[in-house]
Amino acid sequence: MKIEDFIPFNKNKEEVNQMSPLVWAYVGDCVYEMFIRTYLVDTTKLNPHKLHVEAIKYVKAGAQAKFLQSIYDTLTEEEKEIVRRARNTNNHHLPKNSNVQEYMYATAFEALIGYLYLCKEYERVKEIIEQLKTFQK
Repeated sequence: MKIEDFIPFNKNKEEVNQMSPLVWAYVGDCVYEMFIRTYLVDTTKLNPHKLHVEAIKYVKAGAQAKFLQSIYDTLTEEEKEIVRRARNTNNHHLPKNSNVQEYMYATAFEALIGYLYLCKEYERVKEIIEQLKTFQK
């Protein structure tokens, strides 16, 4: 079974391009957290509370912002444009545990992951997230 068999999504790339970058980030937040949780369950023997504590180190806005900045030069021009659009999207949500700039970059990272996922570019999502293994939080 492939992921597209499990989670149906019928929009094409043009339709995804018409969505708000905040919608991409909404999906990307979930996809990224799923990858992180799965990675931690696969590579550790932590109990659920400790898994949660460890996952926060990866999914908090500051970590996402730093990770995006560390991989930025490896992104394609199209991916950089996605990041730019998302970073510049007017978001009226005020961050609780980060500054506005970190929050904007974290939103841009989540939007990139969500955009690629919605465009069914699963291998590229995996390639980007695989870079976490060499990233220092």
